[in-house]
Amino acid sequence: MTTMTETSARFREFKMPDVGEGLTEAEILKWYVQPGDSVTDGQVVCEVETAKAAVELPIPFDGVVHELRFPEGTTVDVGQVIITVDVAPGSGDAPAPAPPAQEPVGEPEPEAPKGRQPVLVGYGVAESSTKRRARKGAAVPGPAAAAVQAELNGHAAAVPPAAPAAPAAPVSAASPADGSRPLAKPPVRKLAKDLGIDLATVTPTGEGGVITREDVHAAAAPAAAEAPAAPAPAAAPETAEAPAAAPVATGARETRIPVKGVRKAIAQAMVGSAFTAPHVTEFVTVDVTRTMKLVAELKEDKDMAGVRVNPLLIIAKALLVAIKRNPEVNAAWDEASQEIVQKHYVNLGIAAATPRGLIVPNIKDAHDKTLPQLAEALGELVATAREGRTSPAAMAGGTVTITNVGVFGVDTGTPILNPDESAILAVGAIKLQPWVHKGKVKPRQVTTLALSFDHRLVDGELGSKVLADVAAILEQPKRLITWA
Repeated sequence: MTTMTETSARFREFKMPDVGEGLTEAEILKWYVQPGDSVTDGQVVCEVETAKAAVELPIPFDGVVHELRFPEGTTVDVGQVIITVDVAPGSGDAPAPAPPAQEPVGEPEPEAPKGRQPVLVGYGVAESSTKRRARKGAAVPGPAAAAVQAELNGHAAAVPPAAPAAPAAPVSAASPADGSRPLAKPPVRKLAKDLGIDLATVTPTGEGGVITREDVHAAAAPAAAEAPAAPAPAAAPETAEAPAAAPVATGARETRIPVKGVRKAIAQAMVGSAFTAPHVTEFVTVDVTRTMKLVAELKEDKDMAGVRVNPLLIIAKALLVAIKRNPEVNAAWDEASQEIVQKHYVNLGIAAATPRGLIVPNIKDAHDKTLPQLAEALGELVATAREGRTSPAAMAGGTVTITNVGVFGVDTGTPILNPDESAILAVGAIKLQPWVHKGKVKPRQVTTLALSFDHRLVDGELGSKVLADVAAILEQPKRLITWA
């Protein structure tokens, strides 16, 4: 689709492009230019985050930046103009740029935007307004949430009963006399509403007089400290003395994080997969001592010089061999046509944890790669993911996935299938454990594998064969040669 239009012979507009097939919006993470800066054709002007990855956008012409239509942190629809450029600077006075739209605070609720139509490659998109959450009335401070989820163990930590929150601070006499609103990004405004803080009373410390999250928290702390203690409830007749009220917290009791970008895509994909494909998960515990010895030997092999060798490399190769022996597992379910789509190639996905969330880039045509080539591809995939530079194309078209939960010390799990895939292998931690080997109990390197598969097209027999083959190869790595 076209991402730029010529508004005149002098000013040109650059629109938010569809940087991945079918995406409808992207969040502006960072502007690399400001009004008045010179730009050249191909120069990166901003970084945006889509539902798949963070992407840098280059400008397609030369000139001087005239206007940035949206601030950082704004989610913009595909097809919306995000920047205008003066391609003939010095030819006359330029019209003043319109100020970027900001969300009202305490004003009437705007009319809800019309529903967006999905983007179809080659057809463009209908013009629509920037995505905004519907605003409610003035914030009313309330009690904090009763529990905070523990990220690693999945348990909730008990929280004592909360005292009534402090009343909102009155509007300061130092509010702007001209009626202008304090400068703050939408998430910061939302935080202030949740905490009952009037932004007009907050001292900004951000660049250009912008109020930051830290400024809001700093304003909230004194208010909480000055709040009156909650009165103790009256004791019922012939009962023990009522317990003392819980102390008032001096900081924020909860943090709200907008669900967008990669995290939003993960949530939608996992819900869709979990409630569409009937999952079955099987487990096997296997002695991988010989595989660990092979890894140590390969690290010293001159043919593997310059590439990273680790157990994941051998596990990936073992899964590829198992798929070759059981090709029916490498397929997808086409609900629309009621067909099973058999894949004659393997795009091997590797789940990677990044600061923006879990992503699953894949190694294209992994089945055709030699062991050194597979090691090199794995190294590049991991390095790119850690840098946050994985492209949408690198995450498209996966056929089967490996998720290595063992790096977190976890024994195993029940992984959820990626959309349009029929199998995913979870690899647990490799630990030294007592194991019966050749009739005697000995310390051996042991791990647990878990294979989840779509039971619509993968029967229990087929899934069991794949998992058993992977385990057999890891127990006797020479099968990489005899079974290949």
